[in-house]
Amino acid sequence: MSQELVSAGIAFGQRSWDERTIVNDYDALRDYLMRQKQTEFVLSFEQIEEIIGSALPRAANRASWWDSLRSPDIQMPQREACLAAGFVATRMPDGQSVRFTKKKQRR
Repeated sequence: MSQELVSAGIAFGQRSWDERTIVNDYDALRDYLMRQKQTEFVLSFEQIEEIIGSALPRAANRASWWDSLRSPDIQMPQREACLAAGFVATRMPDGQSVRFTKKKQRR
């Protein structure tokens, strides 16, 4: 994001800038997931690319890239987006889609 946009108080997607808001390529995925009512569903890589408005990296073909529970100390924007929306992501065996499962609420 250019310094001019930050200085003008505008962040990507015409959102107003807030220091607590982190804008990344997967915010659109987070927002999409937050609107879902289903507790489990599958999206193809193509559908995810349409949601985020860009191509997924080659690393997305690896199951570990989607694993929401692996190496929690390492920040990965796609994982953070899923977890922020309350979902765990798992790449499907077909290598071209991802299962999103709503995390159980702690009581």
